[in-house]
Amino acid sequence: MPHALHRATLALHTPLGTPLAGDTLFGQLCWALREAAGEAELRRRLQGYTEGSPWLVVSDGFPAGYLPRPTLPQHFSPTVDDPAQRKAAKRQRWLAAARSGERLAIQLANAVDDATAYGQAPQRSMQAHNTLNRLTGSTGEGAFAPYSVPQTCHSAGQRIDLYLVLDSERLTAAEAASLLLAIGSSGFGRDASVGLGKFTLEGIAPTAFAAPAGANAYWTLAPCAPQGQGFVGTSSYWRVLTRFGRHGNTLAVAGQPFKTPVLLAASGAVLVPASGFAARPFIGQGLGGAGRLSKAEAATVQQGYAPVAPLALESAP
Repeated sequence: MPHALHRATLALHTPLGTPLAGDTLFGQLCWALREAAGEAELRRRLQGYTEGSPWLVVSDGFPAGYLPRPTLPQHFSPTVDDPAQRKAAKRQRWLAAARSGERLAIQLANAVDDATAYGQAPQRSMQAHNTLNRLTGSTGEGAFAPYSVPQTCHSAGQRIDLYLVLDSERLTAAEAASLLLAIGSSGFGRDASVGLGKFTLEGIAPTAFAAPAGANAYWTLAPCAPQGQGFVGTSSYWRVLTRFGRHGNTLAVAGQPFKTPVLLAASGAVLVPASGFAARPFIGQGLGGAGRLSKAEAATVQQGYAPVAPLALESAP
């Protein structure tokens, strides 16, 4: 089936209670489709999802024009002798998307920090919450004790890029835009009901990453499940992420809101295929179905796919 990479640019208008992670966004987009077109239509789109045929693959949200620094050992980065410079280099976690066709060493040498990528670095803070006891009209102890939750504040109108892989036979760019707008108007993630996670969509259009000469690896843009997918473990690099999933929408308040935990490779993984490199828009696999992830909803799936950019993994010096 024809899968094509698109870039959607969002403008954030309120703080985020939940990070813009690709698998979380995918789940909320599924709920948005269910609410717009019904459960039967969602089930139709999900046909083949765990057999390598996703209708939609969603990246994390990145500062506009940038991609996450690939997960690589220090010897791939430019040599820095000064300890202060090494410390500063660790904060340079964004690479320009427009330079994806250049040599890896050049891309890493031009990495930037949050302040440069975002224009103004996001601020993380704690927001106090209260739960009222309806009998006493006040807070108290235990379930009614005041508590704090983290949130991330961006500058007004902060532009964020999402990369979407669309199966054009099951999801058009216009439909994807409509689903994103629905999420943006109601709010993404935790505490959307009190105003967090609001955004607008500036545009969505087909895109492509320039492939560097000698491309031989995939650079992932969302958490993914590469297990058993034919990658060379000794030549690949990734960070392990345990995702303790939780249902959204009506199932979030059901008796069993939690999903079975899954192991993923975090965004920025560098995966080398054993059978030779071939350009493709995504890698990974769909997880779940048949009750493997959820006792509350047997059809539940988890995005284990990730959009990818090509990378030429050069020999270590």
